[in-house]
Amino acid sequence: MTVLPAVACHVTAGGTRVYTVTLRAFPHFQANSFLVVQGEPTAPSYVALVDMGSAHEDSLGDLQAGLAHIYSEYGEMWAWDTLSRLVVTHPHPDHVGGLPAVRALTPAPVAAHTWAVSALEQPESRGAAWQDQVEGHLRWAGIPTESSYAGRLRRRAHTLMLPSRVAVQTPLQDGDLLDGVFQVIHTPGHDGAQVCLRMDDLLLSADHLLPHSSPPLMPERSQRGAGLQHYLDSLNRIEALEGVEVALGGHGGPMADWRGRVRELRARYQDKLAAVQAAAQQPVTIYDLLLALYPNLRPAQAILLLDQTAALAEYLGQQGGLKETQREDGAALFQT
Repeated sequence: MTVLPAVACHVTAGGTRVYTVTLRAFPHFQANSFLVVQGEPTAPSYVALVDMGSAHEDSLGDLQAGLAHIYSEYGEMWAWDTLSRLVVTHPHPDHVGGLPAVRALTPAPVAAHTWAVSALEQPESRGAAWQDQVEGHLRWAGIPTESSYAGRLRRRAHTLMLPSRVAVQTPLQDGDLLDGVFQVIHTPGHDGAQVCLRMDDLLLSADHLLPHSSPPLMPERSQRGAGLQHYLDSLNRIEALEGVEVALGGHGGPMADWRGRVRELRARYQDKLAAVQAAAQQPVTIYDLLLALYPNLRPAQAILLLDQTAALAEYLGQQGGLKETQREDGAALFQT
């Protein structure tokens, strides 16, 4: 028996229907896609698809099944050939990997933050850029060049690439009102090109604000707009929004107490920063910090936690909480 993906509907104060479709983006890892509908269900005046999941076969199948369920069970008579818009919140493979397959089904124009355009239109160049910087990153972080960590970082350049090129018709900037529907809020940190989208009293918070986890962070030196300073600044921007009653993230369920979640995330990062400082009483590399903070590290966690540790140490260096010096081989050394 076919198991349908989970579908939920939220209606904004202005009557816009927002359907969440939960996809199997990767094995044991789910992500959300959103169908946004305005007008009468039998003749919608505007229909947008926000995020498309991964290129994984299960993800694409779940997307098709979920959207078909919205048509048959909710009576929303949308169609691929009349879709109004495709919107990318940020160019990560679990949210945009399915874009080329979806693009083949619809002529709807694509919108993404202006910093994401090159990643979508020239994915090979993005992969090459990652590859070019990886050896310098290994040296800076003090990672042994023949270690399994180094191998995973080298391979990541290919996993971050879009399967094929997709043109972006509408580059977005902070403050834009896309199609008269979405208030665009640039929220760098998790990704420099990430945007949140507000509709009336509802916020699509992408991976900036999630109900059960803190979003993975890279150091700013690895990507424009990444890093903890940008993330915390973006939390402040979101918290300042008035009139938002619910937030829907790129993973997990709805957040009614989303302001409480913002406070939890701030406190969580303060705890993480304190742990890094405690582990840096003597000069240590990012790699040393990783092993000290996570002595029972599992391989599946390694790269994300390595990125996070680098982002935390970088932030403390920027704020004066750690002093950064350089070892003879080029590795950064951090100490309180």
